[in-house]
Amino acid sequence: MNSYVEKDLKYIWHPCSQMKDYEDLNPIVIERGEGVWLYDIDGNRYLDCISSWWTNTLGHSNKRINEAIKKQIDSIEHVIFANFSNKPAIELAEKLVNITPDKLTKVFFSDNGSSAVEIALKMSFHYNMQKGNTKKKRFVALSDAYHGETLGALSVCDIDEFNMVYKPLLLDTFRVEGPDCYRCKYGFNRECCNAECFEDMEKCLSENHEEISAVIVEPMVQGAAGMKIYSPIYLKKLRKLCDKYDVHLIADEIAMGFGRTGEMFACNHAEISPDFMCLSKGISAGYMPMSVVMTTDEIYNCFYGDYKERKSFIHSHTYSGNAMGCAIALENLKIFEEGNIIKNNIEKGELIRSLTLEKSEGLKHVGEVRSIGMITAIEIVKDMGTKESYPFEMRVGYEIYKIALKKGLVLRPIGNVLYFIPPYIINKEEIEFMVNACFESIEDYFTR
Repeated sequence: MNSYVEKDLKYIWHPCSQMKDYEDLNPIVIERGEGVWLYDIDGNRYLDCISSWWTNTLGHSNKRINEAIKKQIDSIEHVIFANFSNKPAIELAEKLVNITPDKLTKVFFSDNGSSAVEIALKMSFHYNMQKGNTKKKRFVALSDAYHGETLGALSVCDIDEFNMVYKPLLLDTFRVEGPDCYRCKYGFNRECCNAECFEDMEKCLSENHEEISAVIVEPMVQGAAGMKIYSPIYLKKLRKLCDKYDVHLIADEIAMGFGRTGEMFACNHAEISPDFMCLSKGISAGYMPMSVVMTTDEIYNCFYGDYKERKSFIHSHTYSGNAMGCAIALENLKIFEEGNIIKNNIEKGELIRSLTLEKSEGLKHVGEVRSIGMITAIEIVKDMGTKESYPFEMRVGYEIYKIALKKGLVLRPIGNVLYFIPPYIINKEEIEFMVNACFESIEDYFTR
C-alpha cells in the first residue's frame, strides 16, 4: 500500500462515505489534473465525468483561471467583508446582477452551498417577522429534495441517508410530492404534460399559505434524487402561486446554475425570477469554496434602517466575498461569454444523449435515459416493465462505479442512477470514451 494511502486511511474521515468501504476500495490519491482528466500518484488517469461533484465547469488546471489566481494573489488574497470590500467582489456582484433573472438585484456572499440555503431560509423568515407576518414560520420542500447538510438545509431535504437520524433536530417542514416523470402517476411525460403533479403543491399552499414563509426547489433537475428532470411548466405554476399567496420562492441553483441545463440558469427554462437564488459549485469553476444568495430590492429594503431598529441581517462567514474566489468567478464568467459556452454545451449534451440512447438500446436493465443540457442520466432498474428498482443494499450503482474506475472513468452514481456531468471543455473523442466505458462497465456487471 502506498504511504499516502496509508496516511489517508489513518488520519482522514472522508465525506459522504462509509469508511469501511475503503478497506475494499482504497482512496485514490490524485496528483494532478488536466482538462477532463485526473492523474493519480500511480500513473493512472481517469475521466472526471461528474466534474468533481458537479463543480468543475472549465476543466482542471485551466490556464486562464490559473493566471487570474496568480494575478490576484499579488494584490489581496482576503480581507474582512464587514465595512470593507474588494474590487473582484464588486465586479462579480455587478456581473451576477446583470446575468441572473431580472428581479434579483442584491448579492449576499458566503462560502458553500449549504450556507447559501441557510441564508435564504433565514432571510425569508426574518423578512416576514419584520413585516409582521408572524405566522409564517414554515417552509415547503419537495419529496426527494436535497439542499445541503447543515441543520437548516437538512430540514428542507427529503433523502433519508442524509437527514433521517437528525429529524428530531430539524424544522417542521411541509413535504410535497414532487415531479417523478419516469414514474408519472398521471401517465404523461415531461415533454408533453401540463405539470399535473403540481396539484399536490397547489393543495399545500392553498391550505397552509398563512404559515408558509417560502417554497424551496431545485429548478428543472432534482440532483441528488437521481437527476430527476421535470417540466418548466411546474416552475411557471409555482411562481404564479407563490405570488398569489405572498410566499417566497427560493431557487436552489447550486448544482444546476452556470450552464448545466443548457441555459445559464435553470430558472431561465421557465422564464421566471425567484425571490432568492442560491448559487455555488460552478460559480468558481471548481477552484475554491464560494457561494452567493441573490435577492430582490424589496427584501433588501426590509432590512435597511438605523442600527437601533435592529433590522440588520446579522449573518456572516469569515470567507465571505473572498477576493481570490471572486477573481476566479469573474474569469470563469468571462470565458463563458467569450467561448460561447452555452451554445456549445447544448451541442455536446445532444451528442452525449444520442450516444447514450444508442448504447442503451436493447439493454434490459436500463430503465430510462433522461437528459437536459450537459446532464445525461441512466437509471438502472430490476424490471423495465414495472420500473422496479434494485434494493439499496445491492448497491448496483456502486459496483458499476468500481468496474468503471478500472476502465479510467469516475462514474460516481446516485443510488442506481449513473450520470454524465463532465466539464464543458470535453471533446468528441472524450465523450465517446466516456459513454463507451460506462456501458462496458454496465455490461460487465450484469454478465459477470
